Amino acid sequence: MYEHNLQRTACNMTYGPFGGVKGRDLICIQSMDGMLMLFEQESYAFGRFLPGFLLPGPLAYSSRTDSFITVSSCQQVESYKYQVLAFATDADERQDTEQRKLSSGKRLVVDWVLNIGEQARDICVVSFNQGVSSVFVLGERNFFCLKDNGQIRFMKKLDYSPSCFIPYCSVQEGTINTLIANHSKMLNVYQDVTLKWATQLPCIPVSVKVANFQDLKGVIVTLSDDGHLQCSYLGTDPSLFQAPKVDSREINYEEMNAEMKELQKIIREATKTQDILPESEKQRDVTVTAEVSPDLDEESQAIDSEVKAGTVPSVTVKITIQSRVTAQKPNMAVCVQAPLAVTCDQFVFDDLEPDSSETVVVSVFLKENCSPSELEGTCMVSYNISTELNPEGIPRVSQCNFSLPLKLVCFPVQPSKSANHKLTIDTNKPPISFVTIFPDFVDPSEGDQANALGFQFLTGSKTTLLASKTSQRYRIQSDQLEDLWLVTKELIHRLEEHFKNQNCKDFACTFSGSIPLQEYFELIDQHFELRLNAEKYQELLSERAVQFRAIERRLLTRFKDKTPAPLQHLDTLLEGTFREVIALADAAEENQVNMFQAFAKLKSATHLVIMLISLWQKLSTDQTAILEATLLPLAEDTQELGWEETVDAAVSYLLRTCLSKSSKEQALTLSSQLSMPKDTSRLKKNITLFCDRLAKGGRLSLSTDSATHQAAVMSGGCATIPESDLEERTVVPGSTAMFASHEQTAKQKSKPGKKRKIMLFHFEVYRSSFQNACGHMKQMAFISAFIGIISSFSCYNSTMCRILRLFSLFCQEWLNCKDQSWN
Repeated sequence: MYEHNLQRTACNMTYGPFGGVKGRDLICIQSMDGMLMLFEQESYAFGRFLPGFLLPGPLAYSSRTDSFITVSSCQQVESYKYQVLAFATDADERQDTEQRKLSSGKRLVVDWVLNIGEQARDICVVSFNQGVSSVFVLGERNFFCLKDNGQIRFMKKLDYSPSCFIPYCSVQEGTINTLIANHSKMLNVYQDVTLKWATQLPCIPVSVKVANFQDLKGVIVTLSDDGHLQCSYLGTDPSLFQAPKVDSREINYEEMNAEMKELQKIIREATKTQDILPESEKQRDVTVTAEVSPDLDEESQAIDSEVKAGTVPSVTVKITIQSRVTAQKPNMAVCVQAPLAVTCDQFVFDDLEPDSSETVVVSVFLKENCSPSELEGTCMVSYNISTELNPEGIPRVSQCNFSLPLKLVCFPVQPSKSANHKLTIDTNKPPISFVTIFPDFVDPSEGDQANALGFQFLTGSKTTLLASKTSQRYRIQSDQLEDLWLVTKELIHRLEEHFKNQNCKDFACTFSGSIPLQEYFELIDQHFELRLNAEKYQELLSERAVQFRAIERRLLTRFKDKTPAPLQHLDTLLEGTFREVIALADAAEENQVNMFQAFAKLKSATHLVIMLISLWQKLSTDQTAILEATLLPLAEDTQELGWEETVDAAVSYLLRTCLSKSSKEQALTLSSQLSMPKDTSRLKKNITLFCDRLAKGGRLSLSTDSATHQAAVMSGGCATIPESDLEERTVVPGSTAMFASHEQTAKQKSKPGKKRKIMLFHFEVYRSSFQNACGHMKQMAFISAFIGIISSFSCYNSTMCRILRLFSLFCQEWLNCKDQSWN
């Protein structure tokens, strides 16, 4: 019908019969800068600025008082009469008010003000009765109901964060019902200040209304911020349907038994043929395969590599996705462990048709300036499979792993005769020529005489592999401990593959040397020192940032002052602080890079220690998995949860469970909160003790029974308590000596076996006291069962002491009341 091009940014609006006009409504729009613009249909009437305006608030119009009600940024409810707005100074001419006469306009004066002490979410003016009008204001923590003159009718303190509200008429005379929605997805129904009903909503509404439809009255309409519109009904319609009476008939038990047997037969057959996965899952709907190229790329595909070597090589990985069914929204992620990287790690495909396939090609290269601890990658594909019950699709995941070649991170060089770190791997088979097991690193012209091989890593270090001519041993040596890992792993893997192809099943590798714990501890100290430096840099950055903001505030105060004052070298101090912040940030970033490289070295050394321990103690696959979970619990090291405290907690747990020497160690409790330690002395001590327990015959296990058995084995066995010892000691029943002896023995520092023996003796005394006092079978059965439960505990800890004290009080009370029944 008509439109208005607004000259200011609008915030909200209201409408009504302003000035008492009849038969039509006028429009009032509030702008972001506090101007009220009034329109009479096609024409612009006038504009007025609200005094002391900072931010716009909710706006409502009261037809009873012909006034506009809003909440200012001063957290006050303000009311302005329309007549005052109409006769006030025009907004377009307010700049010239000082030059114009006072008679040309009036100053805008507020009608009434109420301080509510908080910002308002919404304002609503209702008048269900012709004589009474109410102004409802929804604050951030309170709900107000005001009279039309600004006096508070009532208020309600809210214990939640409201989002929207709407008042509506009540069936009870003199009261008003209000719907208030909050950010906890709850809709509360209030009658004045009394909560009458509360219901849960599926989303957080930003607007709520009460509507009446053709055949349904009182429908609650809610709208969320993401466009979710819902029409709800508070309560249920009565059901007029009545179920007819069931015809009574006699039950045929023979037919029921036959039907029951048939159903049980079907259940048994289904149980026998039931598998963990359904029949369709035995053959994957979508399969992923990854094929690594045997040769490096002729032209390197490395992107933004930080390796300082010349050309960084890359290898191509071809990934194929095959689908048997319709796969919806397939997404693929290619993951490799840093410092390795791929040219593209995320792929999004169109829906895959049945018996179709997709192929992608990526390249893997070394990006960071350190050697990786793993040469493996993973491809994961997520997709949806639609079913009859769920046409949108059920999410599924398929994945596959691939191994990268060793020559991706190193290349062959001349072997070195001297090195700082050396390892010797023993085998039970004659040594194999390196031409056979390392054809990609050895020149074929050397023939079978090649018994030394050199590996030059891209990061600068060199590792040498030697094969003994007279014994069945291989030696790996390098100047860096962490560089021994990849070459040792590759050697053992290629030897196992070689003898597996030769149909040799008894090949085994062993390690009889000493575990290089001291060199390993040096890497731990280097990593931990960088973590401490990171904390120091963070504290210094925080201090300099606080100082920088304080200087900024002082300078802003000087600049805003009408009378200029000297800066007193505040600008010089600000510049110096800024340079310190930049220098500290650069140092923290450099320390972060060094910490990443130190953690990569620590992971490689930890992998090496795990392999040496498994070869040394001939651990099984399950035990090796426990060892890996203990020493490598984190894939990434963070400042909140670091490697040192996590490994210390895991090793301490194994030392007090499966590797404990006595039941006293098993009773120790660990701290439930992991925090960064002050130093690494405790961790290094626990790792040394861990290796020592393994050397003495301890075995890694998560079972409690095996842990108790191993504790007995490592401690040399423990003697059982003969039952005759309990019967030899006698105490006069009913005397106080038996309770006094308990308090004395509880304070003694004796061995757990002795404490348990004393505890069982006390319970034997209680049983004899009951027998002499009452002689009932029920008491005897109760006491005997209680003694059996307590005797199953292996130690006498604080919980047992508490149980014993309570039982002593119980026995005293019972012996003092012998004439009462056992009830």
